[in-house]
Amino acid sequence: MVDAMTKSELIERLVEKNARLSAKDVDESVKAVLDAMIQAMAGGSRIEIRGFGSFSLNYRPERVGRNPKSGASVVVPAKYVPHFKAGKEMRARVDASVQNAE
Repeated sequence: MVDAMTKSELIERLVEKNARLSAKDVDESVKAVLDAMIQAMAGGSRIEIRGFGSFSLNYRPERVGRNPKSGASVVVPAKYVPHFKAGKEMRARVDASVQNAE
């Protein structure tokens, strides 16, 4: 399995592929895109990037959980959690690369 890619590693790769752009410009661009996505999701919007995937919010109702340390019942409040669904093109490319690696 491949290690996780961090935001700084993503920025480094983009700088390597786009030598005409400065690292600062790429950093600001990546941060701006991520901030726009966060603001959209915080506002309840769905984000769809063709060929990549979509981000949406899933509602999780209030439930009773258990504290693993004490065993006591704990009320877990209702919340919205981000959900990512990979697009068709992304699924196909990932599947092909995994099959080639085997």
